[in-house]
Amino acid sequence: IKMTEENNGNSTMEAVQSLIKKKDNIEEQIKAYYDVLEDQGVGMEGPLVDAEGFPRADVNVYQIRTARHSISCLQNDHKAIMVEIEEALHRLHAREKAKRDQDQAESMEQEVTLPSPFARVDAVSQGSPACQAGLRVNDEIIAFGSINTRTFQNLQNIASVVQHSEGKPLSVTVIRNGQKTQMGLTPQQWSGRGLLGCNIVPIQKL
Repeated sequence: IKMTEENNGNSTMEAVQSLIKKKDNIEEQIKAYYDVLEDQGVGMEGPLVDAEGFPRADVNVYQIRTARHSISCLQNDHKAIMVEIEEALHRLHAREKAKRDQDQAESMEQEVTLPSPFARVDAVSQGSPACQAGLRVNDEIIAFGSINTRTFQNLQNIASVVQHSEGKPLSVTVIRNGQKTQMGLTPQQWSGRGLLGCNIVPIQKL
């Protein structure tokens, strides 16, 4: 049986599963040939000639020889595919490890490059302009309209920007779960208090 080459560097999980399928198929064929030998009452080594050296008349000699030869070939195929599976798994694990290491490096790099937040959202009212803009509790603010980490002094800065921007969209950038997220927030009258419907607290600088 001719083996199909799988060693083309494709070490995806699908390739590994395909190899395992082939291995299972080979094992089924080996078992089928062993069943033939069992039916004939001989194994891989049982004699096929009688005491006088003539082919045994009580068994199908041709069938047995074919089964034995096929088993021998299939066992070699089985050894080869087991090596292929092992190599493919090694490549797969190595690639997954490299991807994990890369993700970790990118994550660390991102943490380093993110600006320091100057304020945090500690409450958002349902149906408010802040809620509609997508602000969430624990979002850490790094830019609010014209205010950023360098220019922020106190919450009065934010209140002033909000009052001057009623009905106009403000660009707000926050850090959420370690990722930078930008949104448009339009301060406006709504059924609750204020123009935003959220509570913002300053983050104490060390």
